Amino acid sequence: MENKEQKKAPLRVLLGKPGLDGHDKGAKIIASLLRDAGIEVIYTGLRQSIEQIIAAAIQEDVDIIALSILSGVHLELSRKLLYELNSVTKADLIPVIIGGVIPKQDIKSLKQIGVAEVFPVGSSFDDIIKIFKSYEQKKV
Repeated sequence: MENKEQKKAPLRVLLGKPGLDGHDKGAKIIASLLRDAGIEVIYTGLRQSIEQIIAAAIQEDVDIIALSILSGVHLELSRKLLYELNSVTKADLIPVIIGGVIPKQDIKSLKQIGVAEVFPVGSSFDDIIKIFKSYEQKKV
């Protein structure tokens, strides 16, 4: 009898647009890029609260929460998301990735508060895919 290797489920990513930012063209491009790479993407849509994003992430049992933030409040929203996420049982194990209009000088602060990866505007699509795929490799 052949020993068939069980196929892993695809990486599941929740892509959120928190706050009042009404621009989602970049988020939709990233969603398409990830889907083309075989990653399952759940897009929450525009103007989601942190609480809505966390609830959707838990309900959808995602492997990563990715936020697209263009409004300049990335530090505040990231702090709030990570604080709320850490208060939910086991949800603190979900890595958070931030992309958007992120000044280079803020990347260190974002990582210090617990953001796993940061992709400022202009990040290469190859780098983005490589990082997401690295999480897929870690998935049990």
